[in-house]
Amino acid sequence: MSVKIYHNPRCSKSRQTLELLQAQSIEPEIIEYLKTPPSAAELNDILEKLDMEPRELMRKKEAEYKAAGLDDESLDRQALINGMVNNPVLIERPIVIANGKAAIGRPPEDVLAIL
Repeated sequence: MSVKIYHNPRCSKSRQTLELLQAQSIEPEIIEYLKTPPSAAELNDILEKLDMEPRELMRKKEAEYKAAGLDDESLDRQALINGMVNNPVLIERPIVIANGKAAIGRPPEDVLAIL
């Protein structure tokens, strides 16, 4: 089984989710998304797998959210996705992809449903 985790090693939930996967004998492909942000196409695919709209995946309390003008309700889907590509700190974490599905590890146990 191929498993990916969009991971931030400084985030406790992200670390706990990675540990949970490893406890299941899964060694996921680790993507440190702050160093290697997903492309707009990858984010669109992740959003489809999560059955979410872009704003639902955004960390709206981060200073970059307002600074980038992403609080503008008139922005369309693509503008919001581009905002996350350009400001990856705004992407909620961790995201695990497995079996053609995705889950956010908040709480970490939520990812077990897609394994």
